[in-house]
Amino acid sequence: MPPTRSDIRTTTETYLARHPHERDALAGLPALVDAPDEPTSRTTLPSHITCSAAAIDRDQRVLHLGHRASGRLLAPGGHVEEDQTLRAAALREVCEETGLHPEDLCLTTRFLGMPHW
Repeated sequence: MPPTRSDIRTTTETYLARHPHERDALAGLPALVDAPDEPTSRTTLPSHITCSAAAIDRDQRVLHLGHRASGRLLAPGGHVEEDQTLRAAALREVCEETGLHPEDLCLTTRFLGMPHW
């Protein structure tokens, strides 16, 4: 199930408590969450909430992919399907976008304390 508005608010505040310097960059998020449209729906424009994953190899290189629409280099990611958690959606997106298999990846304990659903 996609994250609820309450989940998004809680995760955002948890993140900002750790990274207060990011508050200005995320200033538009509360308005998106409080708007009448579903904040995770791909039909909510001009922006909506998606998930992404940081894929880091043993040499500490971070995987970035060329985004087809924007041309920007981004971490693998995309939309949360109806019955998925953010973690499951992030794993699915990494595999779909890179050709890697779930067994090729591991969740490192270094990031287990980071906000997630």
